[in-house]
Amino acid sequence: MIRVCLVDDQPLFRGGIAMIIDSQPDMSVVAQEPSAIGLTERIRTVRPDVVLMDVRMPGIDGITATRDLVSGLGDEAPKVLVLTTFDEDEAVASAIDAGASGFLLKDAQPDFLLASVRAVAAGNQVVAASATQHLFERHRARAGDPGPEYETLTPREREILVRAARGLSNAEIADAEVLSEATVKTHISRILTKLALRDRVQLVVYAYDHHLV
Repeated sequence: MIRVCLVDDQPLFRGGIAMIIDSQPDMSVVAQEPSAIGLTERIRTVRPDVVLMDVRMPGIDGITATRDLVSGLGDEAPKVLVLTTFDEDEAVASAIDAGASGFLLKDAQPDFLLASVRAVAAGNQVVAASATQHLFERHRARAGDPGPEYETLTPREREILVRAARGLSNAEIADAEVLSEATVKTHISRILTKLALRDRVQLVVYAYDHHLV
């Protein structure tokens, strides 16, 4: 069962999303929060797997709340999936930097929303296609050569980093590198550790930041 926490200041929207999620046999809404104030303590209590986080809320915005969850809970932090609208791309890019595992638009179809929650809960990432260009243009503008942390990667790890940054799944990387999926997963984990990255979204951003793809 995927445990979901909704954080949004709009009761009608929050309630609608809750109905969609609770209609699924493998999902359950364990908390609905109208703001991010005191969210870290609330998360410690309800222990969701995924937090659906609105970007713009009174008091504490979704970016700050995401950063607080990631820094405050560390490895025990839930996956954060940011909900946004078309005019908030800049804020969403900041949310990815803060540690969010992905984002999607509030007008997404219910099936896509549910698939996104499942993907994030499974350790994958979701990035709304309409905002991807803005996200990477922002990072490309500040790109530079990789630092000494990149030198700690083995040649095989560097190859896998580039393939992952181009969007290949573990299965596709395994086929390309003639490896098992379990071995690829181990390599990805080591790459994230060596580069001090939280997940594959940050891995992609790192690769774009440093002209690796």
